Amino acid sequence: MLARRFGAPLLLVFLVLGLLLGVDGPGGIRYDDAHLTYLVGALALAMILFDGGLRTQARQVRGAVAPSLVLASVGVLLTAALTAVAAHYLLDLSPLRALLLGTVLASTDAAAVFFLLRAGGLHLERRTGSTLEIESGANDPVAVFLTIALTGWLAGTQAGGVGWVVVQVAWALVGGVLFGYVGGRLIVSALNHLSLPSGLHPWLAMAGALSVFALANLVYASGYLAVYLAGVVVANRPVRARSEVMSVQDAATWFAQLTMFLLLGLLATPSRLVDYLWPSLGVAAFLMFVARPLVVALCLAPFRYRLGEIGFISWVGLRGAVGIFLASIPLLAKLPNAWLFFNVAFVVVLVSLIVQGWSLARAAHWFGVAVPRNDPDTRRIQLDLPGQLDYDMVGYRITPGSAVLRGHALPASVRLAMVVREGKVLLPETVGALASQDYAYFLAPTGQARRLDWLFAEGRDASDAERDMFGMFQLPGDVPLGELAKFYGLRIPEHYLARTAADLFDERFDEAPQVGDRLALGRALMVVRELKDDQVTRVGLKFTSVGEQLLTGGPKR
Repeated sequence: MLARRFGAPLLLVFLVLGLLLGVDGPGGIRYDDAHLTYLVGALALAMILFDGGLRTQARQVRGAVAPSLVLASVGVLLTAALTAVAAHYLLDLSPLRALLLGTVLASTDAAAVFFLLRAGGLHLERRTGSTLEIESGANDPVAVFLTIALTGWLAGTQAGGVGWVVVQVAWALVGGVLFGYVGGRLIVSALNHLSLPSGLHPWLAMAGALSVFALANLVYASGYLAVYLAGVVVANRPVRARSEVMSVQDAATWFAQLTMFLLLGLLATPSRLVDYLWPSLGVAAFLMFVARPLVVALCLAPFRYRLGEIGFISWVGLRGAVGIFLASIPLLAKLPNAWLFFNVAFVVVLVSLIVQGWSLARAAHWFGVAVPRNDPDTRRIQLDLPGQLDYDMVGYRITPGSAVLRGHALPASVRLAMVVREGKVLLPETVGALASQDYAYFLAPTGQARRLDWLFAEGRDASDAERDMFGMFQLPGDVPLGELAKFYGLRIPEHYLARTAADLFDERFDEAPQVGDRLALGRALMVVRELKDDQVTRVGLKFTSVGEQLLTGGPKR
């Protein structure tokens, strides 16, 4: 409730709850088991990364893989080096200890990014959202191995020199890719071929993910990269009981990340945090306003990202549980004054969640990377059909005023299976037209169910778009934006000129466009009016005031 009412990231709430329950808070719990925290944190992070992979569709991340991997590798190294400079001067650390602290804080936190990007109904442009999710899911291996190597050097237990560390990191990445792909295919095969009682498929997937993580770590490959890629493989293959797997995985991931944040809060001691408060705030400010923006600009400039995209990706360099989790490694190695790393990391994470987490939605609109979509207010019933992998059974209650009652056709790939009307089951040949209060069940291609929601929603979805938002003009989806801008005297960004209306909607929306989706085009609004096979075939054009344009989240240049 606190998170919803005041906009506070829920992860921050549990981190603070851990502080309150700890030794310096009202709870008075004395907890200092860094080893248990490390083990729980490792398993929780594996679950979070697997969930992130499960939600990554290959068709949605095209064009974002290469820049994301540059950010996840070169970006981590540059961020660690720059942060080390600030730590050296602000905390009076030796260069090697400063570099260790920089490495601890260098990676973007997957738990925080996955949670905040999907909370509150925020939709980002496809490339921006994909870049952030892939980066946060793939940048941990470099940070983990550098942290372990630097800790070993400081503790006097690291064998070999820089060359050996490079070899270890290279094997971690290559091994992680191999284990992730093979493990993902094995999980898919097990889900599709093993005969299990209903409800056990999600637990099989979860057990498979943790096995991939453990086996990769056993041979010194990156378990974190492996489990993330395993999730990606499962997400992009036909899988039995997908909706059950996703539902249980979602609950398990929530539990994992909240448990991790709670334990990290318990491990912290507020009275110790005060000793490093001001230098830590300086490190946090340097990381947010100097190191992260500079690194993102350098890494993404070759890929022709817009300034708005670079600005937002810079701002969403969220630090979270991973930073505190990595800071527990020096504690386990019993380095002299190891609590310094933990306490500084804790303060930096708190500042990042408060400042960046709280302002994420505003920043998305300010930088022009948020796309204006209201998630349909509808309740969907979804069932997997045993014995095949191509279709799911999807059911809706037909609400008054929904788009399907006003003549909007179902996608060609969706078929009516049956209708429950006044307590009677009717087959398609006896149904006739759908009526309000019917319960309609459809066969829909696996993974496509969400794209039906707008047809059955009531409220401000397609109905309002039909009534007052399509405007006076109707245009084909393949209308060139350059010609449209010239004809109507619209000022639009130069990179829009060679695109069509359909191209722009496909590029900017994180999922397939839906009827009623809007984009600003200078002083006009384009509204999706018709779709065919997930492609925009007709748009409406409506001229707006400047104030209305800004409210739609359009480009502000």
